[in-house]
Amino acid sequence: MRVIAHRGSSHRWPEHTRAAYVQALGDGADGLECDVRLTADGVPVCWHDLTVDRTSDGAGPVHDHTLEELRALDVMRGAVAPRGEPWDGPAVLTLEELVGLALGAGRPILLAIELKHPVPYGWAAEDAVLDVLERAGWRPGEPGALEVSLMSFHPGSLIHLHRSVPAEHLMPLVDEEEAPSPAQEAAEPPLPGAEVLRGEAVALADAGAVGGVGPSVAYLSAHPARVATWRENGIVLRVWTVDTLADLDRCRRAGVDEVTTNEPAAILSELRRSTRPGAPVRE
Repeated sequence: MRVIAHRGSSHRWPEHTRAAYVQALGDGADGLECDVRLTADGVPVCWHDLTVDRTSDGAGPVHDHTLEELRALDVMRGAVAPRGEPWDGPAVLTLEELVGLALGAGRPILLAIELKHPVPYGWAAEDAVLDVLERAGWRPGEPGALEVSLMSFHPGSLIHLHRSVPAEHLMPLVDEEEAPSPAQEAAEPPLPGAEVLRGEAVALADAGAVGGVGPSVAYLSAHPARVATWRENGIVLRVWTVDTLADLDRCRRAGVDEVTTNEPAAILSELRRSTRPGAPVRE
């Protein structure tokens, strides 16, 4: 089972910051997950929310800020990262800089990139991401130093990407329908027609039209038969967000290939412990 660091080691450091990703590599994560949005000057940056309000001392949409303006915000919230490479540098990372960290890890690293929607710039982020990856030497469908998975809750994003990217690199994300909290709604408004889009994302996986599918822990629990069918059909399963031993055990019983977690060090430690000969079973 591969362990993917969700927005970096985001339990240890503020999410999506350089410190979170450097920590994740030091923790031994097999991959790095990031969300991508475009700045006002068209730069793909690692940022989850539609606005900067929750994770910085600023306010307003990410897309209304230039890269320079984003980097003037306090995203570390008082946390002080160690000095020295690769820790030194801007806390707010561009996708290009995250790719550089992955390539400099000294071992194979999966880069799991989520494209966010709704956004005011259509599919421009998808095109910008592909430009960054191409400059880094990534060639879809060809073996290389960089392994990439492109993800979205919006099937239209994956359909757009499929014009240039083989299906094996594409992954729809699905969640069990539930009422979002006010905080969740403020951070990420629901997609228009979310129920229809969820059905389309599931249909892509059911048809084997993508290389993997990313169900939430809640979806995994609610739809075990569908998840089992995906696995039987050779679809890669990457479950999010797995931060507890109970959720990890649920994933292992379901034969999940990869887990995305805010705590890669703890999940990796448990996987190593439980695979040792004679290791006791934890309830």
